Amino acid sequence: MKIERLVKKAQKGDKNAFETLFQNYKEEIYRTAFTYMGTQEDSLDVVQEVAYKAFKSIKFLKEPKYFKTWLIKIVITCSIDMLRQHKKVFALKPEHMELMTIDKKEEDTALSLYLQTLIEEISEVEKSVVLLKYFHDYTLNEIAITLDIPLGTIKTTLYRALEKLRKRLNKEEIL
Repeated sequence: MKIERLVKKAQKGDKNAFETLFQNYKEEIYRTAFTYMGTQEDSLDVVQEVAYKAFKSIKFLKEPKYFKTWLIKIVITCSIDMLRQHKKVFALKPEHMELMTIDKKEEDTALSLYLQTLIEEISEVEKSVVLLKYFHDYTLNEIAITLDIPLGTIKTTLYRALEKLRKRLNKEEIL
């Protein structure tokens, strides 16, 4: 309920309310942007762009209870747009991962980077579905609403993406 009140205030032009809302989700915004962009600098650029676009268009948000969903959709759109503008693809090659020394914390980092590399190899729509499902714990229905794609298509896309990732993992295990 508190979020909905803040959204309504922000829609009326209250900058403090918007800032409070944005601060609540800044880590998720950054993580999502980083998953797409792959670098801190580009991810921070996306976060800044999201803040600007969200502030300018919050008055058009019809359902305040969907603020987070609406915000994540802006993050995805901004990230994809920026990737297209820069025609930049981030992929960490497996041989670079071998150069890392492995302790528990670094092992988690290596795994995260490896997953990042795998996710980079699937299409933008597939990536969005996987990220929303497994990194943000969205239900399939919430993903369909966020991406404005029919639920059946979301299910098919998720299945296809997971199958591609499984095949890639199996291929890596053989090597």
